[in-house]
Amino acid sequence: MRAARWSAEHPWRAILAWIALVAVAVGLAVAVPTTETTDADYRIGESGRADALVARAGLTQPDTENVLIEGAGARGVASELVRRVQDVPGVAAVSGPQASRDGSALLVSVELATGVADAGAVQAVTDQVAADHPDVRVREAGDLSVDAAINDQVSKDLGSAETISLPVTLLLMLLAFGALIAAGIPVLLAASSVAVTLGLMAPLSHLVPADLTVSSMIVLIGMAVGVDYSLFYLKREREERAKGRGTLDAVEIAARTSGHSILVSGGAVIASMAGLFVVGNATFDSLAVGSILVVAVAVLGSITVLPALLVKLGRWADRPRVPLLWRLNRRLERRLGRGGISRRLLSPVVRHPRTALLLSGLVVVGLALPALGMKTHSATLDTLPTSIPQVQTVKAISAAFPADEGANATVVVTADPADRAEVVTALRRLTTEAVATGTFVASGAGVQTSEDGTTSLVVLGMPYDETDDRVPAAVHQLRDELVPAATAGLPTDSEHAVGGGAAEEVDFLQQQQGRLALVIGFVLLLTMLIMAVTFRSVPLAITSTVLNLASVGAAFGVLTLVFQHGWFSSELGFTSPGFVIDWLPLFVLVVLVGLSMDYHVFVLSRVREHVGRGLPTRLAVEQGIADTAGVVASAATVMVSVFAIFATLSMIEMKMMGVGLSAAILLDATLVRLVMLPAILVLLGDRVWWPVRPARPRGEVVHEPEPAYADA
Repeated sequence: MRAARWSAEHPWRAILAWIALVAVAVGLAVAVPTTETTDADYRIGESGRADALVARAGLTQPDTENVLIEGAGARGVASELVRRVQDVPGVAAVSGPQASRDGSALLVSVELATGVADAGAVQAVTDQVAADHPDVRVREAGDLSVDAAINDQVSKDLGSAETISLPVTLLLMLLAFGALIAAGIPVLLAASSVAVTLGLMAPLSHLVPADLTVSSMIVLIGMAVGVDYSLFYLKREREERAKGRGTLDAVEIAARTSGHSILVSGGAVIASMAGLFVVGNATFDSLAVGSILVVAVAVLGSITVLPALLVKLGRWADRPRVPLLWRLNRRLERRLGRGGISRRLLSPVVRHPRTALLLSGLVVVGLALPALGMKTHSATLDTLPTSIPQVQTVKAISAAFPADEGANATVVVTADPADRAEVVTALRRLTTEAVATGTFVASGAGVQTSEDGTTSLVVLGMPYDETDDRVPAAVHQLRDELVPAATAGLPTDSEHAVGGGAAEEVDFLQQQQGRLALVIGFVLLLTMLIMAVTFRSVPLAITSTVLNLASVGAAFGVLTLVFQHGWFSSELGFTSPGFVIDWLPLFVLVVLVGLSMDYHVFVLSRVREHVGRGLPTRLAVEQGIADTAGVVASAATVMVSVFAIFATLSMIEMKMMGVGLSAAILLDATLVRLVMLPAILVLLGDRVWWPVRPARPRGEVVHEPEPAYADA
């Protein structure tokens, strides 16, 4: 740990370098605009090819804003709206008022000019008309206004999470240390790591465009690992000072032990997050870059500025003490140390490892079983918070004007302009044959052809909701049977593709399912290799992998029960969509495998220390887990608390992340790592260290510690 030693010996240089890094990153965030993902970044498979053909031919439908008008006098208000909106810059066309079937509502469609990316001007006119006619309800919604509203809601959610997470984390650190400075150091390091990462993401987004969710993920991961790494280091440094060592010696020992654990666990998290690159999706690429960067920055801070701060602060790190919290902290340490966890939980596990492993395994399997029925789907209108006015408006428009409801697919054909008539005939024949199956319905637009005559398309609707299980079969029927039959007579140089919302969903799920095994294999094999190299133990590496799988299975089961089946939906404030959003299981997998390695590596490192000092494995397990029980409890509490905050946010993706990760970390840090892990280690005995048993550090005097279950 040369970096930690250098920082400890040159504290001011390390501190000033960290401050400079934070300042530069914040400057980058201000000076460099962030490049966000576009629709083109999400093109995959045949649907992506169809979308590219449509865009190249100039057949992309222009953005449209719809204004819903309800109430007495709606006709006159609609006429006024049409007249005023026509004069708004960027408006290409305005339709006349269209009445609903029951005549209770009117709809005015406003088509925006190509290149207009903001519906704010139209929204301003709509708001003004609504204000001028308070007795008539006037509402607007469209792709642009809904997207803007979602972005605003995400920003509010993130601001709320950040506002809540900082004081909650600080309070937990006060409970862990009982002193203001010691409590503030982990929070400061975590917050600065997040700030650095957000700043560096701005220029990096020009290489890997930033997804909308990446900022929330950086806050989520950064606060968790930043605090945990500082916690591991601070606790060990404090423990060594309590033994009578000087500040510099204590910091160096902490660097050699906890610092090494931080490097290993950070590497495991980074290896896990790198698995997201295997998917080859814009969302996962962005999440991988953000998570890897924030973990790397947190590790860097833990082995540089943190030792420097501890050296400069010395025993002042435990000042000023908060009297009540200081006494509570001492009491908690005693309860979580030799006289608490050991006596009440660990001792029975060590005495009866088979029974403990069997019972805990049954609980984990029971939680994991619902995951076998997990259904995934992309986010839909029903997954958006109803607190967003534009979402309510879209639902109201769908209820009053249901013609456009249901899934749809777009069939695109490109050919020589001379074959235009033949292509149009083929698409019309396709429409007739598709409708005859009862699986599709014709759209009112009919066949559309580009100005140069090279590309034609037709949109086919389906009498099913977009989340219906029959939609994928309909897309496959269209691709495998109907389209090939209808286009069989076209020239050989023609090209066809099936796209649209339903096809995009099918292609995304196929991509995920096809690469899920690759991601799981990549993540588990890489983390297993890290464990094998770090601890020089094959059984320990395999055990870690099995426990990771157990935690992931339980997490998936919880996600299925809560969000697919609606358990605790009223308490969490959401309506179950009947599925889990498609990108979340993979994300939860890599995050959980990575983060669970934090305290896993920390615990095993302490066990290995005791084995290296000559203790038998059974006693080393008891002593090592007793030594780390307080730190593991604090670290897990921080993670669970930070993730649980996201479960309170309005966006259901944030809720799913928060619930899945907080429940999984809670289970992993208690049942899996404090029951299943010691039970397995005790059952394996000295065989767990095959092929290389830990060696005793040179020149170290062995002090036989008390058994972990003895009363202090």
